[in-house]
Amino acid sequence: MSEWLVLAIAMAAACVVVLTITVLRERRLGEDDDPSETPDVIEYMTMMVGVVYAIVLGLAIAGVWEARNGAQTAVQAEAQALHEVYERVQVYAPDARDQTRKDVTAYASYVVHKEWPVMLEDQKLTEHGAQLLDKVRDDVTSYQPRNDHEAQSYQPLLDQVGAANAARNARAANADDTMPGVVWFGLIAGALVAVGIIFTLQIRRSPRELLLAGLYSALIAFLLFLIWDFNSPFGHHVAEASGPFTDLFSI
Repeated sequence: MSEWLVLAIAMAAACVVVLTITVLRERRLGEDDDPSETPDVIEYMTMMVGVVYAIVLGLAIAGVWEARNGAQTAVQAEAQALHEVYERVQVYAPDARDQTRKDVTAYASYVVHKEWPVMLEDQKLTEHGAQLLDKVRDDVTSYQPRNDHEAQSYQPLLDQVGAANAARNARAANADDTMPGVVWFGLIAGALVAVGIIFTLQIRRSPRELLLAGLYSALIAFLLFLIWDFNSPFGHHVAEASGPFTDLFSI
């Protein structure tokens, strides 16, 4: 199911629930009910709950956004380092150059097509991926430079392999979901409280009040969906964050 469809359903469901409760609640009120009798302290508490929950939502959104940016930076660094190895190995002897490029491409292809689905599903990397990167490192470190030009390129190639390995470790560290379960409990419970407390203000079935109640509940549903979507640093599909690999390598 498309994420946009899920968002639309969530927002529509939130509106329907809130508006249905509002309509049913007013039908049960007696004719002598006076909405102006709402105590001032309830309005104050409603405002405070809304402000506190808005701060919590803001911090949650900032956290998942920062985690996703960090994950994407690590992917870009890993792909770029491998691409530098692929290009700089041009100075090596043809056999060593072709073997290194073959192993770099094999690693990039495995990461995108095999390791990435495992990472999204199990929040961890595979041993075979690490072995393929070790093979690239062995290709670079085992080569004996034949002249000064190759010797000058040797250390930069080692640095790029090390950068790729460091970026891979960063990708492994970012594989888990950003928000722990207890935070999700607080976000969902806070949403229920924030939406439920608006009924203490004795809203009526006027178009203006129903519109505001619906928009308020839809906004909270959208923000929770936004947090859920960004909670996975590498997205929910392979193509969402593996672009640097597919852009730099023909895989």
